[in-house]
Amino acid sequence: MSSAPTLVLASASPARLATLRSAGLAPYVLVSGVDEAAALLPYPELTADEVALVLAKAKAEAVAAVLDADDAPDDAPADALVLGCDSVLELDGEVHGKPADAAEATARWRRMRGRSGVLHTGHWVVDLRDDGSSATLGAVASTTVHFADVTDAEIAAYVATGEPLAVAGAFTTDGLGGAFVRGIEGDHHTVVGVSLPLLRDLMTECGVPWPSLWARA
Repeated sequence: MSSAPTLVLASASPARLATLRSAGLAPYVLVSGVDEAAALLPYPELTADEVALVLAKAKAEAVAAVLDADDAPDDAPADALVLGCDSVLELDGEVHGKPADAAEATARWRRMRGRSGVLHTGHWVVDLRDDGSSATLGAVASTTVHFADVTDAEIAAYVATGEPLAVAGAFTTDGLGGAFVRGIEGDHHTVVGVSLPLLRDLMTECGVPWPSLWARA
């Protein structure tokens, strides 16, 4: 097998990309463009963690199909492992992704404040290496998030920044929303959008040693 495969990130998330780069990887980014509502349509009774996994799989498989096509991007890596990810927040048994607008973000924060929710991040890997494992597999990392009892004024100011509109659950821990999270139980990378320990496990199942993914000068 190749000693230096390339991880292809099927996501437009700058936080996921930054997390992977901080861990020593140099992903090739190719956004999937998956219609999430359409991907979930055949599965009306999914739990929150299942929603995250189904969407992660759909995104990974969509990008894998692009890389396998005759008209794949000219700069696309030949020895690729495609990673799709998706995150959702579970609160009171309900599934929440990115808020549709400022009003939804405000209403959600009024529900979340002083309480706890579970952030589920689905991961799916497709091994496209010619001499690789041909694996297609995934798993979910789940982390409990404890929210601060923020004021209406703080919620209004946070929503006005636009940050909560761009992320699942309407919050971040690595941005402006960090001060509004009292603590987490689980892998903090999961909340950012990609669990490094879980990804390492998936790479191991594909026969890829984690250090082989580290970028080298």
